[in-house]
Amino acid sequence: MSHSNIQIFDTTLRDGEQVPGCKLNKEQKLIIAERLDTLGVDVIEAGFPVSSPGDFASVEAISKIVKNATVCGLTRSVENDIKVAGEALRYAKKSRIHTGIGTSDSHIKFKFNSNRDAIIERAVRAVRYAKTFTEDVEFYAEDAGRTDNDYLARVCEAVIAAGATVLNIPDTTGYCLPNEYGAKIKYLMENVKGIEKAILSCHCHNDLGLATANSIEGVINGARQIECTINGIGERAGNTALEEVVMILKQHPTLNLDTNINTSLLYSTSQMVSEHMGIYTQPNKAIVGANAFAHSSGIHQDGVIKNRETYEIIDPKDVGVTESAIVLTARSGRAALAYRAKNVGYELTKLQLDVVYASFLDFADVKKEINDSDIHQIIEGSSIYSQIISA
Repeated sequence: MSHSNIQIFDTTLRDGEQVPGCKLNKEQKLIIAERLDTLGVDVIEAGFPVSSPGDFASVEAISKIVKNATVCGLTRSVENDIKVAGEALRYAKKSRIHTGIGTSDSHIKFKFNSNRDAIIERAVRAVRYAKTFTEDVEFYAEDAGRTDNDYLARVCEAVIAAGATVLNIPDTTGYCLPNEYGAKIKYLMENVKGIEKAILSCHCHNDLGLATANSIEGVINGARQIECTINGIGERAGNTALEEVVMILKQHPTLNLDTNINTSLLYSTSQMVSEHMGIYTQPNKAIVGANAFAHSSGIHQDGVIKNRETYEIIDPKDVGVTESAIVLTARSGRAALAYRAKNVGYELTKLQLDVVYASFLDFADVKKEINDSDIHQIIEGSSIYSQIISA
């Protein structure tokens, strides 16, 4: 079976920056944009140009420096929004305007005080106007996750006819279950006239912890773009994590879905974004957390030392981590202590290890984690130190 390419649409600089307390300056946005371009993302959503002069300036500056990725600007279905985005993107080698409107009944009634037909008319006008600035126009149906499928299909047909090249199907509130979201994508693939002229895109939020699972279900069912952020950073509970979906597709070749991401840059990119945003990644974060490749259980450590694949499905080097970490605690076994001791210059025999291990356990009961200097202290303080160094 042939492989299909999944486009990676990174919105770290737009949706990701909406985290309370996080505010990047223009210089920081340029640094991150350059890294995203090097990482291999297909689209960089650089900002919401009409929202502020600073956002306009950042989108304009990013448009000038990005060499490979498409640079995208967000708008509402408002003519001035679209005009301003077009101006901000005018220097981009490849530009995209991302426009749209809410399509769920609650949005139509409470946000717009409107009706379904009028919303479709506004959507079509927005797409047509955006096409006067760029050929590449993405339409978002906000709150598509809670939008009736029949009506959503009508909206999609109308904006495709108006020239939309990408259809963003957001689970804006993070409400959908994976099977529901996948079924929605499948329904659109099978029921939207002209769907072959556009790409379906997944934009999922993590309010119930399902953003990554929903995005994967989306591409399994026919979507060919995933919208995501580094570290899953984003409003409320966050967005789909770029590093997670990329590595899921890489580790499951039977899905026959590939990306253009250089995965060896994932860890360093995660660290860079965390540092600039001032929001640090939780230690147990999948793929890029400090503990993602760390082992402290004696049983696990013994297995990893014998063969990494016993407890790791990803080679740390594939994401830019030098090696797995064997963390010494009171739960560690002899194999882990011998391994770490060897790394700092001590080759222990079985009998020597038994003696040192007893001292190690006493030490570890007091200090929760044992570092290299502690290993030296434990061994140098043992009754058999002279035997060890003379061996």
